[in-house]
Amino acid sequence: MELFLIIFFLVLGWFWIDSMAAREQAELTGKRACREEGVQFLDDTVAFSGLGFRRDGYGHLKLRRTYRFEFSDTGDNRLKGMVVMLGREVETLDLETRFLEVKAPLVIPPQIPMWRWEGSHRPRHGHRSPTEEES
Repeated sequence: MELFLIIFFLVLGWFWIDSMAAREQAELTGKRACREEGVQFLDDTVAFSGLGFRRDGYGHLKLRRTYRFEFSDTGDNRLKGMVVMLGREVETLDLETRFLEVKAPLVIPPQIPMWRWEGSHRPRHGHRSPTEEES
């Protein structure tokens, strides 16, 4: 029984130290991403929101922790971000899609090809001219 308690507290201590290291890495990643995007990292911290297991690229089973944070692009709003850690490595970094949509170009030119058939004044998509049907 005593050996079980010692092992339990050792595992609990390891989990706490590993979680603190992962949280620090997630916080640094969120701050760096906000700085690179030119937005403000709010509350100066990340909040733990999930824990699970997942295999890494080498097939090793690792703890997968999810942390959420908030940022602002104008100073008047709060947008959400997320960092997913696999072990102590960053697996995913996500900034709210509304922010990313604002950064997209306002006008995207259409990529639909326009063509005309002989004798036609307007483009007719999907229709063949009488001369094309005969050949």
